[in-house]
Amino acid sequence: KRLLLGTRKGLFELSPTDDGNWSVASTAFLGDPVIIAYQDPRDGHAYAALNHGHFGVKLHRRAPGQSEWTEINPPAYPELPAGREPDRCPFRGIEIPWKLEQIWALAAGGSDQPGRLWCGSLPGGLFKSDDRGDSWQFIRSLWDVPERAKWAGGGYDFPGIHSICVDPRDSRRVTVAVSCGGIWQTLDDGATWSLQGKGLRAEYLPPEQAFDPVTQDPHYMVSCPSRPDRYWVQHHNGIFRSDDGARTFSEIEKAGPSVFGFAVAVHPQNPDTAWFVPAIKDELRIPKDGQLVVTRTRDAGKSFETLRDGLPQTHAYDLVYRHALAVDDSGDQLAFGSTTGSLW
Repeated sequence: KRLLLGTRKGLFELSPTDDGNWSVASTAFLGDPVIIAYQDPRDGHAYAALNHGHFGVKLHRRAPGQSEWTEINPPAYPELPAGREPDRCPFRGIEIPWKLEQIWALAAGGSDQPGRLWCGSLPGGLFKSDDRGDSWQFIRSLWDVPERAKWAGGGYDFPGIHSICVDPRDSRRVTVAVSCGGIWQTLDDGATWSLQGKGLRAEYLPPEQAFDPVTQDPHYMVSCPSRPDRYWVQHHNGIFRSDDGARTFSEIEKAGPSVFGFAVAVHPQNPDTAWFVPAIKDELRIPKDGQLVVTRTRDAGKSFETLRDGLPQTHAYDLVYRHALAVDDSGDQLAFGSTTGSLW
C-alpha cells in the first residue's frame, strides 16, 4: 500500500516498513503547494493538482508503474458572454470570475467509464474528462442553474465544489457538494441537475432561511460504496446522515467534543461506521480543550466513541481539512494530516 500526501511544500509518497511504520518512498514538486493528490482506483493513474498562485493552476498525471509525472491541461472555464453582467457572491458582493482558481476535487467515473475523471473547482464549476485529463468538458448545465445566484463563498471568497460521489450501481448518477451551495445530483451524466439535501440546517442564517437547501455549507460529503444511498456530511454546524440517496438528511446532534469539523470518512463495507475530526468552529478552529481526537460511530450516529490513543492531548492546535482524512479499502487503516504538518 502507498499513501499520497499533498502538502504546501510538495507531494510525498509514503510506503509501510517492516516494523509497522511508514517511510517516504518518493517526492515530487518539492516547494510547490499540492492541493489534491488522487489515484484512480480503477487503473492506477495518479493525479496531482497544484496551485502556484500568481502562475495559476497546474495538473499532472503519472501512469501506473512509472516514477515521472507528466503535465496535462487543467480544466478551463469559458469566457464571460459579451454583455453579461458579472456574477457576484451574495454574501460579500465581490465578482465571481469565470476562471479556474483552484482544483478542489478529483473523482473517478464508474467502472463502465474508462478514462472518466470528474473535477470540482473554485469558483464552483464542474468538469469531466473521458481521456484521463487530456481534455475537459465544462458542465454548463450545473453552472447555469438559476439557484447558483445564491451560491456563496465559505472559507474561500468564491463557492467551490469539493465532494463528488459517483454511484457504483449507475455511473450516470453523480452527487456533488458545494460550499456554500448545497448538494446537487444528476441522473443523466450531467445533462440535468436537481437540488437535494432537505433537512440540512444552516445555523449561521436567520431561522426562516436556515433550512433553505441552496444556502447550505456542507464541508465534506461521502457515500458508502457498499450502500451508495447512505451519505454522511460534515456540515459547517453539524453532522448529517442520509439514507435515501442525499434527498433528505437527519442531523446528528451529539458527537463527542463537537459536531463541527471539515473531514468525514465512511467505512467502505459498513455504512454505519464513520469517522470525524472535531474542532471548535467559526473564528477559533482548533481542537476543543487543546486535545486532538477522532470520533467514530459504529451505529449510524446513535453513539460515538472518542479516540485519543497516540494523539496529542495537551496544547494541540491541529485542524484537519476536507480531503485530509482517508480510510483504505479494507476499512482497517485510517490516515489524516493536519494544518500543523503532522500526519497520523
